[in-house]
Amino acid sequence: MRILGVHDGHNAAACLFRDGRLRAAIQEERLTRVKNWSGVPEKAIQTVLDVARVGIDDIDIVALNGNHMPYPKDRQAIMAEYRRSGSLQMSVKRFLRHTYLKTAYQDKRRRGRVAALRRLGIPETRVVFVDHHMAHASAAYYGLGKFDEDILVLTNDGAGDGLCATVNIGRGGRLERIAEVPEAESIGNIYAMVTFILGMVPLEHEYKLMGMAPYAHVEQAKPVYESLRSLMEFDKTNPMLWHRVGDCPETYFSYDYLNRLLELKRFDTICAGLQHFAEDMLTTWVKNCIEKTGLRKLALSGGVFMNVKVNKAIMDLPEVDSLFIYPSCGDETNAMGAAYWAYAQHTDPKTMVPLDGLYLGRSFEDETIRKILGDTDEFEWEYIDDIEAEVARLLSEGEVVARFKGRGEFGARALGNRSILGDPCRNGVIREINDMIKSRDFWMPFAPSMLPETAEECLINAKRIEAPYMILAFDTTDKRSDLPAALHPYDFTARPQVVRKEANPDYHRLIEEFQKRTGRGVTLNTSFNLHGYPIVDSPEDALDVLKNSGLRNLALGSYLVRKS
Repeated sequence: MRILGVHDGHNAAACLFRDGRLRAAIQEERLTRVKNWSGVPEKAIQTVLDVARVGIDDIDIVALNGNHMPYPKDRQAIMAEYRRSGSLQMSVKRFLRHTYLKTAYQDKRRRGRVAALRRLGIPETRVVFVDHHMAHASAAYYGLGKFDEDILVLTNDGAGDGLCATVNIGRGGRLERIAEVPEAESIGNIYAMVTFILGMVPLEHEYKLMGMAPYAHVEQAKPVYESLRSLMEFDKTNPMLWHRVGDCPETYFSYDYLNRLLELKRFDTICAGLQHFAEDMLTTWVKNCIEKTGLRKLALSGGVFMNVKVNKAIMDLPEVDSLFIYPSCGDETNAMGAAYWAYAQHTDPKTMVPLDGLYLGRSFEDETIRKILGDTDEFEWEYIDDIEAEVARLLSEGEVVARFKGRGEFGARALGNRSILGDPCRNGVIREINDMIKSRDFWMPFAPSMLPETAEECLINAKRIEAPYMILAFDTTDKRSDLPAALHPYDFTARPQVVRKEANPDYHRLIEEFQKRTGRGVTLNTSFNLHGYPIVDSPEDALDVLKNSGLRNLALGSYLVRKS
């Protein structure tokens, strides 16, 4: 069975699921070069078909994320909508959400989505709509793939199909929803609204607030936390649910309310108080769900769980025995979730293969790269017989090297194939990457890619939770001295990618070569892109970053490329 999974909203994406396994996946932004591109991902659909070597007529089911999907919005439109969220116009919109006009509007939008797919040659009879949070839950449960155990499956995001969170039980390959929280109570919406209030882009820059949070003094941030925490309480009859209290408006329409609440508060204390609020709400919710269900093995998905500090707080709970979070668990992975769900409805779900990696994008052979390099005189380049050893040598000498090799990784995290690498023992690397290449905010931490043996020495991981996707943060041991530039400041936590040989043999060997030269089996890893742009996808994208930044070294396939 061949299933095309499609997310046609914010950060649109497509995947190809065949015979129980993910074969290809890519976000539309990688191909359009527009960050968080929204709408029908036409280029991504064609790309996953090409990668999987199937045609549109070979597709049995097109699984579409969400019974309803808002009309596409670019960054400017999103900012404008948040700016208007407290206006009279939005008050009218809020009222209309509770009338029959909402159904008429959603029916019209649904027809438009089907019509867009028909223009691509997809018959309406093959299209199925998958509830937004069921897609999130399916990604978490089927991506984990432990069907012989009962799993507590939780979803949490800004909003989708009228909800912001659900509680589910995964049992024997099937999912049962047992609780749901309406979108008006959304913690994710509060985080996004505060992001906007602080002058950043909602649905994109929330990670910057999380990164700033450790810089504030706990006591100074306490009033912000208490103000936010007073807005929510858990239901006394069913503590798997929570709701707003007092005069707190629906969270998507809370701009004026939150702006007044946070007025004249320091930037760093707002970030810290907001992060504490999110961690407290989510860990309390998880504990309540465990107590009600008796299930201590968790699978999570939804955009709120992109917050690695929230994930760490959940992982550290004594009530939690094991934890799986679907990597890059924003709406982009609902393309996968929708495909998982559709497969489970038509076949035995236990035949599905658990997620075994995110290297699902395009790859480019050296022959293709050689032709692209031969068509330009802007760069000097040479073929290297052992490019991994050469990159390791450059890193050991303090150079920063961008690496482009193998299949592109899906999602928000660069996992070595489209990465900028450095020596995590050299703090000067941070400034070079921030100032000369990525123009990042100074307070944002980097991440380490490490060998499993190094992870054993450096990470405190008593529950032996797998960490291949940079979706979890861990406390570190005194061996943290091997990677100071790849740690979060002040709390010395790390957001690692543990690289196993079977997952990525070439990148694993690169780190081994670096270890031979330095004694340290860990590299600093950040995404290969210019600030505000998607991660590179093609050799041309990689050369564009080399040309338009202070980057000096590019390992492009087996070629080492520098500016002429």
